[in-house]
Amino acid sequence: MATLATTAPQRTQHQHAIRTARPGLFIPSYSLWQREIVRFYRQRARVIGVIASPLLFWVAFGAGFSHSFSSGNTGASGHAFGYFFPGSIVMIVLFTAIFSMMSLIQDRNEGFLLTVIASPVSRSAIVLGKVLGGATLAAIQGLIFLCFTPLAGVHPSFGGLVLAAAVILLISFEITALGFTIAWPMDSTQAFHAIVNLILLPLWLLSGALFPADKASGWLRAIMLANPLTYGVDALRNALDPAARTDHSLAINLAVTLGFCLVTFIASWAVVNRRTHKPAV
Repeated sequence: MATLATTAPQRTQHQHAIRTARPGLFIPSYSLWQREIVRFYRQRARVIGVIASPLLFWVAFGAGFSHSFSSGNTGASGHAFGYFFPGSIVMIVLFTAIFSMMSLIQDRNEGFLLTVIASPVSRSAIVLGKVLGGATLAAIQGLIFLCFTPLAGVHPSFGGLVLAAAVILLISFEITALGFTIAWPMDSTQAFHAIVNLILLPLWLLSGALFPADKASGWLRAIMLANPLTYGVDALRNALDPAARTDHSLAINLAVTLGFCLVTFIASWAVVNRRTHKPAV
């Protein structure tokens, strides 16, 4: 009887310890988010490359196409630098999100991801931490690039800058979540690069970043209008230059962008649970 009396409280304490040992959603997500931020900014060459490449791209294409656009297509700025500027910001976001999600493959090859999966951390915390980490990095790079708006001949209002920052956050989140969905099942960075060249870069090229959809041929215009990133670029262009012409209103652009954020996050959560689920024996 004494043994039973002493083991019952111990059993209760042990069960309570098991329940409390499982961390919640916030702490693991924050730890993974912080790890992504620290890892990125410790690699200076990576930071410089992410910012310099779209900047050179913007200057080269803006100068090359400066006489190819009429003032009615470029908006109030009246030249191609203003037209290409929103697409250049989205390109920075895309590049940063791509390189951030490459770390997912590195974490798997180095064994870190296996350790996280084996721990009592929920799959939702893994997805949320990694996606928010990559999205934060991409958004920071895009927000820094907003400082170049005067050089592009674009002078948005304060409200326009706030709206542009919100759009950049949404675009960063949707691209990062999409990259997470693609990178999670992969074991090599070479395969991820191949998918990036096949899907993500064409997604940007056909988003209206380089040429307006209304100037494209019929079949190409249909693809551009079906591209969710087109609406993000349009929303960013409307925020920075309300006089710029777009195919849809700001409300429609924001609604599609929000919807795509939700779809990509659900897809990333589903692929993690599908890949890590094991049937009970």
